[in-house]
Amino acid sequence: MSAKINASPSHPTIVRRLHRGAVSWILSWWRLLNFSVLMLTVGVMPATYPKDNRRILAHHLVRDTVPNLVWFGVLSALVSLVLIRIVVVTSQSYGLTRYALDLVVRVLTLELIPLTAAAFVALRTTLPTGLEFSQGRKAGAVATLEELRSAFFPRVAAGIFAVWMLAAVSCVLTLVLAYLTLYGFTPYALPGYTRVVGQVFNPAVAMILVLKIVFFSFAVGLIPMASSFYYGASYRAKVTHGLSDMVRLFAVILLIEVASLMGNYY
Repeated sequence: MSAKINASPSHPTIVRRLHRGAVSWILSWWRLLNFSVLMLTVGVMPATYPKDNRRILAHHLVRDTVPNLVWFGVLSALVSLVLIRIVVVTSQSYGLTRYALDLVVRVLTLELIPLTAAAFVALRTTLPTGLEFSQGRKAGAVATLEELRSAFFPRVAAGIFAVWMLAAVSCVLTLVLAYLTLYGFTPYALPGYTRVVGQVFNPAVAMILVLKIVFFSFAVGLIPMASSFYYGASYRAKVTHGLSDMVRLFAVILLIEVASLMGNYY
């Protein structure tokens, strides 16, 4: 019995561990906020956009957006067709056909597509790019202003822009597919369709959707690169750090999604 009691950690040890964990958690979020402000400052500086940096920025925007746009567009179209068909058939079976379009627009364009677009860009682009970039930096190296402009900012901007493009194009594609699935290739249902879509996208809902996509994109673009900025290779080499980035990113995305749901339905 005494051996078991001695083996268990003492209360001061537990308190110290909790204290260290809390301080580390607060410090990580403070560093993320500081890096976000730094990237915003770099982004509004005219000196960030000389000819060479514009070429680097354009390269990252195209590289991180076009492949993702093709794959995500195809996948979102297939998933949207399946979900639209399920909603239509279910609504018809319960005699609620007139609510099918409203449900499709709300579920797909307001909730699923922005969320999946952010997750897709994070898993395919920003998290791997942040890890790859950090491995090329020296441990504890302090980034210069030129490195912030030519290396960090283009990668952050590319991640943000990719989420915007994927969400916007996929939302439009889903609305077109919903019209074709419900009404076919006829222009006569267009006035009623646009009226229902306009009722769903009232000013408050449209503003919440735009803000959700913007905050999603900021989280996807900033969180992986913030770790590279502060820690470099020595910290990023640890497997747990990559996992903590992923957990932090998806925790932020979940909080944004919950806030948008509260804004739309409460």
